[in-house]
Amino acid sequence: MPVLAALAALLAKPDAPAPIGPPERPLDVVAVHDLHASFVWCSLQRLGVRPSDLDDVFQEVFLVVHKRLHTFDGSSQLTTWLFGVCLRVAAAHRRRAWFRRETPTDDFPDAEEASSRRPDELLAARQARALVARALDRLDLDKRAVFVMFEIDELPSEEIATMLGVPIGTVWSRLHAARKQFQAALARLQAQAGRGGGA
Repeated sequence: MPVLAALAALLAKPDAPAPIGPPERPLDVVAVHDLHASFVWCSLQRLGVRPSDLDDVFQEVFLVVHKRLHTFDGSSQLTTWLFGVCLRVAAAHRRRAWFRRETPTDDFPDAEEASSRRPDELLAARQARALVARALDRLDLDKRAVFVMFEIDELPSEEIATMLGVPIGTVWSRLHAARKQFQAALARLQAQAGRGGGA
């Protein structure tokens, strides 16, 4: 089963984040949104927020930014602070009971994909994407973010370290742990599927 291909298809490369640098105007929620909205959106995707929930969680992040922007002291890059906000909001979203009980349905393949592939190929691709998504959902959020940034978005480790405000050794440590967790989760899910059990 082409797991990495399914992983890449599942998490198609998001838009590149806005350039990191000092804002040209005073720091307010509108300026932060204008400069870093795409960074926040991509971060939430990397943290596993489902597409159907992205708009709501994105709005929650900027509500927190509006309330807490005065606490940003400039000791780190603004994107590092924003990523911390995204991480906490995404974690709170995942803890909600309705999120755990919700069973997402598969999207229908687009007409072009459906017409160019056989039904059994479409089914196999959909099952591979679902398996990878479930394995990613079992990763810790901080490890998942580093895993997706490095393996899917193909960001260099130096850029990830800068974005997260952590030493490069921490990036490599999280990536190593994430790879192990992902492989273990994938093996468990494949074994469950082989026995006919659910996730």
